[in-house]
Amino acid sequence: MCRSIKTLRPPYAEAVTEADMRAAALQYVRKVSGFRQPAAHNAAAFERAVEQITAATAELLDHLEVRGQGQAS
Repeated sequence: MCRSIKTLRPPYAEAVTEADMRAAALQYVRKVSGFRQPAAHNAAAFERAVEQITAATAELLDHLEVRGQGQAS
């Protein structure tokens, strides 16, 4: 779906930052909404979606267990 979103779990990425997760969330929201930059009346909803997806990504990565890698964080 979003080819520019990179895999953020080990072994593909060892150190994942908040900026990495936010960039992936932004790409996802852009793809789903069809807007690169939302109009002013949609900006709050767009930003809220990016924040929520960033948080969901952090939670997912914190709870993934990659076999042979132990607990991923």
